[in-house]
Amino acid sequence: MNTILRSGSARAEISSLGAELVSFTKNDTGTEYIWSGDAAYWTGRSPVLFPIIGAVRNGEIKVDGQTYKLANHGFARRSEFTVAEADESRAVFLLTSSGHTLSSYPFQFNLYITYTLNESTLKLEYRVENTDGQNIFFQLGTHPAFNCPLDENGSFSDYVLEFSENETLDREFLNSAGLRISGRSEAVLSGERILPLTHEMFKDDALVFQNVASRTITLKSKLTEKSVTVSFEGFPDLGIWQKPNAPFLCIEPWQGFADSDRFQGELPEKEGIVSLAPGDNFTSSLTIKIN
Repeated sequence: MNTILRSGSARAEISSLGAELVSFTKNDTGTEYIWSGDAAYWTGRSPVLFPIIGAVRNGEIKVDGQTYKLANHGFARRSEFTVAEADESRAVFLLTSSGHTLSSYPFQFNLYITYTLNESTLKLEYRVENTDGQNIFFQLGTHPAFNCPLDENGSFSDYVLEFSENETLDREFLNSAGLRISGRSEAVLSGERILPLTHEMFKDDALVFQNVASRTITLKSKLTEKSVTVSFEGFPDLGIWQKPNAPFLCIEPWQGFADSDRFQGELPEKEGIVSLAPGDNFTSSLTIKIN
C-alpha cells in the first residue's frame, strides 16, 4: 500500500513495504527526482537500512555466543510497516519487533519513520525505541537514489556533489562480499567542497566515508537549474553509490558501515554500532529539497 503526501509545490509517495520513498515530483514541471527502480539496473529506490548497514562477515551476526543470519542492510527494507498516522502532508510508519525479526536479530524495538512534506522539502525523521529489557545494538542508514541526470540536459558526468564544508575524505573499498577491505583506502577530497562525478569512480563499488564534516550535500549541474539538496542529522558516515553506468546516484547518510574483512567479534563490538539502553530513543533525520 502506498501513501501519498501533497503540497502546493510537490508530491511524495511512500510504500508501506520498507517505508520506502518511491516517488518525489515537482508539481510545476512534473520532474521525477527519485530513481524508478528499473530492474535492468537496481530495483531499490530509497531503502531503509536497519539494523545493520552493508554486509556482515559470513552474512551473520553474533550475540551472546549465538549466531544469527542477517542479509545485507538488514530486514527493514523487506518488512511491511504499519501506517500509524497519516494526513495530506505527514505520515508515520512503524516497524515493531516480531517473531520474524527476532529470528535474525534478538532484540525488541520500535522503528518509527515520519515523513513530512512542506512545499518542495521532504523531511524524514527516524526514531528507534528500545522496548527490550536490555541494551540493544544497531546501525541505521538511508539509501535514497536520485535520477542523474535530472532532465534531458547533459549526462551523468556533467554533475557534481557540492559539500557544505571543506572535506578531506579517504574512501574505503569493499570486497566482493561487501566487506570493507582492511588497510585499503584512497584520498578523494583534500580540503575541497566539490566532487565531480564519473561512472568510472564506482567501478570498485560504493565510496564509503567515515566522519563527514558536512551536514548538507547538493547534487547539481551547470547545465540545468534542477538540483537535489540532502541535509542530515545524526548520521556521521556516508556512502555514495550507483550500479555501473546507471542513470542514478545514491547519497546515503549512515550511522555505521559494513564489517571489515577481519572482524570476528560480536554485534556490540562492531564499529559504528549504536548502544541504546532500555526505554531510551535514538533519533536522526534526513531532509530532501528538490529545486
